[in-house]
Amino acid sequence: MVTLETAENALKTLYLGVVSNQLNTKTNPLFNKIKQTTADVWGKEVKKLAPVGINGGIGAGDEDGNLPTSAQNNYVTFTSTLKNLFGTIELSDKAIRASSNSAGAFVNLLNAEMEGLVKASQFNFGRMLYGDGTGVLTISLGPSDENNGCIVESTKNLIEGMVVDMTMVEDLGPIVRTARITSIDRINNIVYFDKDVNDLASDDVEGGARTIVFCVQNSYNKEITGLQKIFDSTNKEIYGLDRTKYHFLNPLVNESVIELTDIVMQKMVDDLNEYYGSEIDFIVCSSSVKRKYQEYLNSFRSNIDVMQLEGGYKAISFNGIPLIADRFVKDGTMYMLNTKAFALHQLCDWRWLEGENGKVLKQVAGKPVYTATLVKYAELICDHPAGQGALVDIPVE
Repeated sequence: MVTLETAENALKTLYLGVVSNQLNTKTNPLFNKIKQTTADVWGKEVKKLAPVGINGGIGAGDEDGNLPTSAQNNYVTFTSTLKNLFGTIELSDKAIRASSNSAGAFVNLLNAEMEGLVKASQFNFGRMLYGDGTGVLTISLGPSDENNGCIVESTKNLIEGMVVDMTMVEDLGPIVRTARITSIDRINNIVYFDKDVNDLASDDVEGGARTIVFCVQNSYNKEITGLQKIFDSTNKEIYGLDRTKYHFLNPLVNESVIELTDIVMQKMVDDLNEYYGSEIDFIVCSSSVKRKYQEYLNSFRSNIDVMQLEGGYKAISFNGIPLIADRFVKDGTMYMLNTKAFALHQLCDWRWLEGENGKVLKQVAGKPVYTATLVKYAELICDHPAGQGALVDIPVE
């Protein structure tokens, strides 16, 4: 007979390894290129020694002259807080009892919940890799004419079923409203919720305008440090250091791309190699930029070479460097990355959150349902930001 103990054992011994593997190898191609490590984790923080420049103890001289003065490697310490990443499944007591006499029905129940958890986690973690750490998904442009609808700036980071917080940036009234997305009109950028949010969706309030941002529930300013934070020059501080003082914290960015060509792309690769000693091994861009590059290749009747990547992904080959598109990359943007400079520092791999008695399934207080939570404490660190490049504002129309 299937019991709660059976479910416990299945989650711990059968599903944890499978789920961890799915999240670590099937999230997206960039994540597959980034190493995961428990090194440099100190308590709740990551403290990473990053080399700056080269060893200075070299030189030429006379046959019987003085040897070069020693000048060891220069280092700075990157410091960042481990981010708390969670994923929760829910099983009702009724569903468990209904499948208690059928092992097959119980397996189907668990499979459905775990597949949903993996899909949601892959979406969210993949999005965070390209984010800025704030967790902002989009911005409200005001309520729609329909009930429970809101017009937003973009639906790129949104998906049906997501539970979001509508957070007011200015302190001019109610701070947060939490709602679940029921439907998305991606043509007109309208998001529909399971409750009326029109009062908070309004773009103004007595006393002045206000900005309403959408974030995954409880995630505002709590996500990992993604590419957008690394490349955004308006962020004057990163990893606890001042960008204006340490210029090697600033990636190379080309904001004057008139037309996307092989020459423009190769110049960025060459500059990163010659100026910063960086070997670019991964290129990722928005879908619109990828289509523009394919259009450029087709205009010269060039063959489009395709590469097979780890995890079953396919990529266009740019001089042997894989080029892929990702939905979470900002439109008109192409990143050129040395992925060897990135590492996901973690306290441990994905684990079930256990109670004092070692149980992973816990009853929700006052409800006939049980929940289990998957957890990972991690932070993304790039120890060579200047060795990364981006082409931005690429014309794609």
